[in-house]
Amino acid sequence: MTGHALIPHPSGATPAAVHSVTARVELVDTHSLYFEYRLTGELAQLAIPRRSQSQRAERLWEHTCFEAFVACGTGARYFELNFSPSSEWAAYEFDGYRQGMRPLGLTRPPDVTVTSTPNELHVTATAAIRELAGAPWPWRVGLTAVVEDGVGGRTYLALRHPRNNPDFHDAASFAVLLDGSAS
Repeated sequence: MTGHALIPHPSGATPAAVHSVTARVELVDTHSLYFEYRLTGELAQLAIPRRSQSQRAERLWEHTCFEAFVACGTGARYFELNFSPSSEWAAYEFDGYRQGMRPLGLTRPPDVTVTSTPNELHVTATAAIRELAGAPWPWRVGLTAVVEDGVGGRTYLALRHPRNNPDFHDAASFAVLLDGSAS
């Protein structure tokens, strides 16, 4: 996969079991995005949620989880999407930086696919967000991940870390620009 390398926040140690985490996003249509995440390493040493029924769930970021943050145009409003290796998902809408959080209604539940080998976890998801239809360009996307080790420690990975503490909601970390052209 050609994608973006996610880097760990400098305030924490990355488990030796994590070799790399990459992510990419592409535009599917006027209101849908395709996300792909790949975690390579010694997965047996990490806490990877067990597969379950794909459904909306809460607090997925407390364990190994892949996330995306999407903001349109220059406005403060943004969306948060969480995709767990369990195949559970979450979607939220915010009016501004950590303000007005509420569940985000989706056109249909995300299609989350999970495959793994002893050394690679691959998660893909397609999310249709009706609020994106007609939204102003560019769309700014933050690609992130939380990786939990076998003893409960967490590593926070993102394209950029603009703050002293991990904070995926900071719009300065929404580093991928989608301009509406074909990918």
